[in-house]
This record gives sequence, C-alpha cells and structure tokens, in this order.
Amino acid sequence: MTNTINSLKASELELKEKVVALRRVVKVTKGGRHFSFSATVVIGNGSGVVGHGLGKAKEVTDAIQKGIDDAKKNLITVPVLNGTIPHEQTGKFGAGKVLIKPATNGTGVIAGGAMRTVLESAGIHNVLAKSQGTSNANNVIKATFDALSKLRTPSTVAFNRSVKMEKVFNG
Repeated sequence: MTNTINSLKASELELKEKVVALRRVVKVTKGGRHFSFSATVVIGNGSGVVGHGLGKAKEVTDAIQKGIDDAKKNLITVPVLNGTIPHEQTGKFGAGKVLIKPATNGTGVIAGGAMRTVLESAGIHNVLAKSQGTSNANNVIKATFDALSKLRTPSTVAFNRSVKMEKVFNG
C-alpha cells in the first residue's frame, strides 16, 4: 500500500512551497563559464499532504518552477494524529538515514535543516527527529519521505490484520 495521491489533483489542493536548497552550478568550457541553477523544493498543504521536487534550469525562477512542478508529481499523504505522527519510524535513502519519533503536545518540531521543512509542510507540529549519516539536503529529504510513507494509523493496522482496534493496542 502506498500513500501517493492519485485521486486528488495537485491543482485542487492549496499547496505552499518552500525552497530548501538553491545551488549554482558552473560548467567551464573552452568558450567560458556556463552557469545553471538547481532548486530543491518541498510543497505541502499543512494537513497531511506533502511532496518534494528538483528543478534545473539556466534561470533561478525557472529552476524553482520546475521543482514545484516535479513536487506536484511526488505528493504523498502522511497520517497526522493530534499534531504528531502515530509511531516511531526510520527512513533511509543513499547515505541519508533519519529517525522520527512522536512527541507530546507543546514540544514543537525538533529537527534540523531539510527535515524540518518537510515535517512542517506536512502539518506535523510536535515531533522529535534526527538526521544520521549525510547532511546532503536531497538525500535527507528523500529519507524523510521514506520514513513518512511507512507510517500507518492504528485503524489501518487493525484493518490489515483483520482485528479490532483494541487488539492492536493490547497485543
């Protein structure tokens, strides 16, 4: 089971975009230097829908717009219960490893850099998170998305196991 958004169109959601990383890339040739830009963008509606994208272009605005268009293609839904996540989860992509844990109300988003942007865009207000391994923004974002896509609500677990909700909590 995947959490990707197929039935909803990105244009129907009110998505807010945040540029996580903007890089200038220089290609040196015989004729001189050629500049291009790459932008890593995270979009979300603040209530459980989040996406990420990468855009590359000769101009900054074009790179950001391409990143937004790519992010709209990579939307996932995240189960948010009382402003936090349902359970602890790890995610991995390349050398990037992340650990996210639910937190009590009033804790806030305790996460660094790119992870903070993803979690805030998803509408998670109370969470403890740790990025382990690389600090590369692209790998950290993809590892965070891996962890968020693995999250399941108690009702989903009960349905998949064909048991009642009480059985899920009591063992």
